Amino acid sequence: MLRLGVLALGATDVERAAAFWGAALGYRLREGVLGGWGTVLSSADGSGISIALQRSESEPEARPRLHLDLHVADAAEQEAEVARLVGLGAQRVDWDSYPDEPDFVVLADTEGNLFCIVDVSLSAAE
Repeated sequence: MLRLGVLALGATDVERAAAFWGAALGYRLREGVLGGWGTVLSSADGSGISIALQRSESEPEARPRLHLDLHVADAAEQEAEVARLVGLGAQRVDWDSYPDEPDFVVLADTEGNLFCIVDVSLSAAE
């Protein structure tokens, strides 16, 4: 049976990306090599998916077909997390496709990879 192993992100500056995602998610650099990856971040308790960072010189996609959705419990937590992540080096994205009442905020990491902070309380209320 297949299972999801790692999420691979491209970065021109792998060390900067590792510092950002480590601080953003509370992940730590995994010792040794996992499946040929040199830079892998994992949660301290080993739960959840790991992030493998690979050197890439290509530009991030403006509208990626695959991106991370990071969940928060409510609007207050969403606002706090967006502010914290921007403080770590993320940038707000001027997204032209927000719905009238969005439950998500689009950010770009230090490498320009897009991800969303999603307030799951709004979808639970529907």
